[in-house]
Amino acid sequence: QVQLVESGGGLVQAGGSLRLSCAASGRTFITYAMGWFRQAPGKEREFVAANSKSGGSTYYADSVKGRFTISRDNAKNTVYLQLNSLKPEDTAVYYCAATMAPYSSWWYDSKKYDYWGQGTQVTVSS
Repeated sequence: QVQLVESGGGLVQAGGSLRLSCAASGRTFITYAMGWFRQAPGKEREFVAANSKSGGSTYYADSVKGRFTISRDNAKNTVYLQLNSLKPEDTAVYYCAATMAPYSSWWYDSKKYDYWGQGTQVTVSS
Protein backbone atom coordinates (compact mmCIF):
# COMPACT_ATOMS: atom_id res chain seq x y z
CA GLN A 1 0.00 0.00 0.00
CA VAL A 2 1.30 3.43 -0.96
CA GLN A 3 -0.22 6.76 0.03
CA LEU A 4 0.57 9.79 -2.08
CA VAL A 5 0.14 13.41 -1.05
CA GLU A 6 0.66 16.24 -3.53
CA SER A 7 1.49 19.83 -2.67
CA GLY A 8 2.76 22.98 -4.34
CA GLY A 9 -0.17 23.96 -6.51
CA GLY A 10 -1.49 27.50 -6.69
CA LEU A 11 -2.33 30.50 -8.82
CA VAL A 12 0.37 31.86 -11.11
CA GLN A 13 0.52 34.23 -14.05
CA ALA A 14 1.29 33.01 -17.53
CA GLY A 15 5.02 32.58 -17.96
CA GLY A 16 5.50 31.80 -14.29
CA SER A 17 6.71 28.67 -12.54
CA LEU A 18 5.59 26.25 -9.87
CA ARG A 19 7.11 23.18 -8.29
CA LEU A 20 4.79 20.34 -7.36
CA SER A 21 5.80 17.73 -4.83
CA CYS A 22 4.36 14.29 -4.17
CA ALA A 23 5.34 12.59 -0.94
CA ALA A 24 4.88 8.84 -0.70
CA SER A 25 4.45 6.75 2.41
CA GLY A 26 6.02 3.35 2.91
CA ARG A 27 9.41 1.87 2.25
CA THR A 28 8.61 0.53 -1.22
CA PHE A 29 8.71 3.84 -3.09
CA ILE A 30 11.73 2.75 -5.08
CA THR A 31 9.82 -0.19 -6.53
CA TYR A 32 7.40 2.11 -8.34
CA ALA A 33 7.68 4.16 -11.48
CA MET A 34 6.00 7.50 -10.88
CA GLY A 35 3.81 9.61 -13.09
CA TRP A 36 2.04 12.95 -13.16
CA PHE A 37 -1.33 13.40 -14.80
CA ARG A 38 -3.67 16.36 -15.01
CA GLN A 39 -7.36 16.92 -15.50
CA ALA A 40 -8.95 20.16 -16.62
CA PRO A 41 -12.66 20.86 -16.13
CA GLY A 42 -14.74 18.97 -18.66
CA LYS A 43 -11.74 17.07 -20.00
CA GLU A 44 -10.34 13.61 -19.52
CA ARG A 45 -7.33 12.98 -17.33
CA GLU A 46 -4.17 13.19 -19.42
CA PHE A 47 -0.60 12.06 -19.06
CA VAL A 48 1.96 14.75 -18.25
CA ALA A 49 5.23 13.03 -17.28
CA ALA A 50 6.70 9.87 -15.80
CA ASN A 51 10.01 8.63 -14.57
CA SER A 52 11.55 5.27 -13.90
CA LYS A 53 12.21 3.76 -10.48
CA SER A 54 15.73 5.14 -10.42
CA GLY A 55 14.69 8.43 -11.98
CA GLY A 56 17.19 7.88 -14.75
CA SER A 57 14.60 7.75 -17.52
CA THR A 58 11.93 10.39 -18.04
CA TYR A 59 8.97 10.70 -20.39
CA TYR A 60 6.82 13.70 -21.26
CA ALA A 61 3.69 14.61 -23.11
CA ASP A 62 4.46 16.68 -26.18
CA SER A 63 2.46 19.57 -24.76
CA VAL A 64 4.84 20.02 -21.82
CA LYS A 65 8.15 18.85 -23.25
CA GLY A 66 10.83 21.48 -22.71
CA ARG A 67 8.76 23.29 -20.07
CA PHE A 68 8.14 20.69 -17.35
CA THR A 69 10.69 18.50 -15.59
CA ILE A 70 9.98 15.40 -13.53
CA SER A 71 12.46 14.22 -10.93
CA ARG A 72 12.51 12.09 -7.82
CA ASP A 73 14.44 11.75 -4.60
CA ASN A 74 14.20 8.14 -3.45
CA ALA A 75 15.86 8.96 -0.12
CA LYS A 76 12.94 11.31 0.61
CA ASN A 77 10.23 9.18 -1.03
CA THR A 78 9.27 12.19 -3.10
CA VAL A 79 8.65 12.91 -6.76
CA TYR A 80 8.64 16.44 -8.15
CA LEU A 81 7.24 18.21 -11.16
CA GLN A 82 8.84 21.54 -12.06
CA LEU A 83 6.48 23.62 -14.19
CA ASN A 84 8.07 26.48 -16.13
CA SER A 85 6.76 28.84 -18.79
CA LEU A 86 3.23 28.10 -17.68
CA LYS A 87 0.33 28.75 -20.02
CA PRO A 88 -3.39 29.20 -19.26
CA GLU A 89 -4.02 25.83 -20.91
CA ASP A 90 -1.92 24.19 -18.19
CA THR A 91 -4.68 24.98 -15.71
CA ALA A 92 -5.85 21.70 -14.19
CA VAL A 93 -5.79 19.49 -11.14
CA TYR A 94 -2.46 17.69 -11.14
CA TYR A 95 -2.21 14.16 -9.77
CA CYS A 96 0.78 12.02 -9.00
CA ALA A 97 0.50 8.27 -9.31
CA ALA A 98 2.56 5.14 -8.74
CA THR A 99 2.79 2.13 -10.98
CA MET A 100 4.48 -1.26 -10.97
CA ALA A 101 3.88 -1.62 -14.70
CA PRO A 102 7.15 -2.97 -16.09
CA TYR A 103 7.19 -1.26 -19.47
CA SER A 104 7.72 2.45 -20.01
CA SER A 105 5.23 2.40 -22.89
CA TRP A 106 2.55 1.55 -20.32
CA TRP A 107 3.32 4.58 -18.17
CA TYR A 108 1.35 6.89 -20.47
CA ASP A 109 -1.87 5.05 -19.57
CA SER A 110 -3.62 6.12 -16.38
CA LYS A 111 -5.22 2.67 -16.10
CA LYS A 112 -1.78 1.15 -15.48
CA TYR A 113 -1.30 3.07 -12.24
CA ASP A 114 -1.98 1.45 -8.90
CA TYR A 115 -2.06 4.39 -6.49
CA TRP A 116 -3.12 8.01 -6.82
CA GLY A 117 -2.83 11.17 -4.80
CA GLN A 118 -5.72 13.50 -4.11
CA GLY A 119 -4.53 16.14 -6.56
CA THR A 120 -3.36 19.73 -6.35
CA GLN A 121 -4.88 22.62 -8.29
CA VAL A 122 -2.75 24.64 -10.69
CA THR A 123 -4.34 27.77 -12.12
CA VAL A 124 -2.55 29.90 -14.70
CA SER A 125 -3.98 33.34 -15.38
CA SER A 126 -3.46 35.15 -18.67
